[in-house]
Amino acid sequence: MKIGIYGGSFNPIHFGHTGLAKWVLEHTDLDEVWLMVSPNNPLKDKSILADEHERLTAAREAIGDGILAIGDEAKGKRIIVSDFEFHLPRPTYTANTLRALAREYPEHEFTLIIGEDNLQIFDQWREYQYILDNYRVFVYPRRDKAGTQGATQPVKGTIFLTGAPYFNISSTELRKNLHI
Repeated sequence: MKIGIYGGSFNPIHFGHTGLAKWVLEHTDLDEVWLMVSPNNPLKDKSILADEHERLTAAREAIGDGILAIGDEAKGKRIIVSDFEFHLPRPTYTANTLRALAREYPEHEFTLIIGEDNLQIFDQWREYQYILDNYRVFVYPRRDKAGTQGATQPVKGTIFLTGAPYFNISSTELRKNLHI
């Protein structure tokens, strides 16, 4: 089974996250997308994070009890909210998560799903070259303020999700608007 790992703080989760997960299932060879709620992203300020269990619960509610089956045309395709990283040593690093997933689920093939903003700082990720050498990486292109696709150059091992819809929303903007 081909599984997309779409990790993030989901602080808060929004229709851009869920919409992208649905689009990826409908337009790629993935069988499932696992929304991997990160308890503590090492590259993010912990002081702005809501409680990890609250974020996990919100993600499960957004999907509908944590599992969403995608329409008849994509039978068997599902989005699943995962707390897998909650059970790993902290801080959690994507390379370690992918290794642990491969040990736990050797029958699955994993693909990482990231936003273009993360590709721009990918060299700051711990063991980023290991990820590129061992996993496909799907990249969701971002748009600049003028509405054009960002100028990030593809990195060997990455696949830009061209044609993906643009979701004009971000967790950062939601937190600002909610004064969180």
